[in-house]
Amino acid sequence: MSDSAISGMKHPVTSRGAANHIVAWRPLHFLNIYRLTLASLFLTLIVFGRETNILGHENPTLFFTVCVVYLAISGLSFFTIRWERPPFIFQVFFQVTSDILAITLLMHASGGLHSGLGILLIVAIAGGSLLLARKSAILLAAVATMLLLLEQGYIVIYNLPLEESFTQAGMLGAIMFSTAAMAQFLARRVRETEALAAQRGIDLANMEQLAEYIIQRMQTGIIVVDVNRRIRLINESAWHLLGMPFSPNDRSLEELSPALNLQIGEWLKGSNLPTEVIRVPSTSVQIAPRFARLGRDEAAGTLIFLEDTAAMHQQAQQLKLASLGRLTASIAHEIRNPLGAISHAGQLLAESTHLDPSEARMTQIIRDNTVRMNTVIENVLQLSRRQAAKPEDIVLASWLRNFADEFCQTYELGLDEVKLEISPADLVVRFDPNQLHQIVWNLCQNGLRYTKPRSDGAKLLLRSAIKEEPPTPYLEIVDFGEGISGEISDQVFEPFFTTEPKGTGLGLYIARELCEVNSARLAYHRVNTLESCFVITFADPRRTKAIM
Repeated sequence: MSDSAISGMKHPVTSRGAANHIVAWRPLHFLNIYRLTLASLFLTLIVFGRETNILGHENPTLFFTVCVVYLAISGLSFFTIRWERPPFIFQVFFQVTSDILAITLLMHASGGLHSGLGILLIVAIAGGSLLLARKSAILLAAVATMLLLLEQGYIVIYNLPLEESFTQAGMLGAIMFSTAAMAQFLARRVRETEALAAQRGIDLANMEQLAEYIIQRMQTGIIVVDVNRRIRLINESAWHLLGMPFSPNDRSLEELSPALNLQIGEWLKGSNLPTEVIRVPSTSVQIAPRFARLGRDEAAGTLIFLEDTAAMHQQAQQLKLASLGRLTASIAHEIRNPLGAISHAGQLLAESTHLDPSEARMTQIIRDNTVRMNTVIENVLQLSRRQAAKPEDIVLASWLRNFADEFCQTYELGLDEVKLEISPADLVVRFDPNQLHQIVWNLCQNGLRYTKPRSDGAKLLLRSAIKEEPPTPYLEIVDFGEGISGEISDQVFEPFFTTEPKGTGLGLYIARELCEVNSARLAYHRVNTLESCFVITFADPRRTKAIM
């Protein structure tokens, strides 16, 4: 599977003119097949049936010559119809006129109207009338009738030993006119029906492609399996959520995901147990499956929906932040005023000239702790005031260079003390630039606090690249300190957890919350004894561009 399966939607013809175009040339092709078969049959009879004198007994040479020319014209018409050159109307007139002339000559070489070949003129007129307008069809019937009368007149003028019958010629002409009129009525109905059918077929093709396009673009993973649990359809989202293991079409579900196959087995047995979240080892993505039957029959297939729990967790985070905002607004109103009074009283008390050293120390403790409490309240209020993410496409290379320059100037660092490793140079991520700045700044502050300079003078390393499977961009903020011990590495992102006496424990918590709001993940990794890093794994760019 590839992105072309979802992005390259074909554009079928949707105009009624194009439908009529298809309808018009196809009957002309079938009519030419009839003409080719008829010419071949006549030629076979004249070559192998000379002794029977069935046809062409009055003038075998004329009959043979007309058959050869008629066959050649039919063969040439096969290619002109296929090439659609010359134009359609010209080809119809030329071919039907050739039919009338050839049949009239063959009839003359076989004894005139009594040969029975005149009935073929009715077929030629009917075929032409189905393809032409009413006036053109009447004109062809008139031409055929005129040739019949001329053929009968030729017999009379030259006293040929053939039976002449102007009455039969007139009756056959009348039949041809009637046939042309009837064929016109039927042709109009057939053309309307075929054009409508062709248009409906195009509409259905458009709807099928539109449905396929929507299914492929959905962020929700879709898998359809048959009664034997073989995969009949899988969209791009499901394929990426499951780690892009292989080309899944017509494979068994067990090959694709044994855990998913086990859950659908329990569901098909009628188990009322809730489905469990599946963790994909190759991507660390957690998936919540849901199942639905495609029909009431036991042999019907099953539709599987796969939801990335990260997206659901992101929505939960938004609700949590909203609730926290309302709570912190109340806290700020109830705490900040008395806290300000305590701080002000402490300052006034410290200005007293009658304090002994122990009392001065107590007032300093009051001031320090009120400042710390105010910082905690400010950080919590920062969460409540946070606006929704406004993600943009960010060229990470240029963004990191600007960030490194600003960070080095603020902390008076040399440009060689913050290293950048960016690959590829045109790597683009989708993130709120202000929130990304806050996250990386916080992580760099933490790293700068604990890092130890290397021999090359570097204190921090910002490294960006793309994971191979699945291809997902990430950014590492690396320091060269002792890192976080394994006992507390799982707790560093919890609110108010800190190892710093003067810390609030909200910096990493806020950073992780901001990452999740932008559909990214923040994690801590210990690279080796000399490096530790925080990793921001950005959203899969294919999914951020999905329509649904």
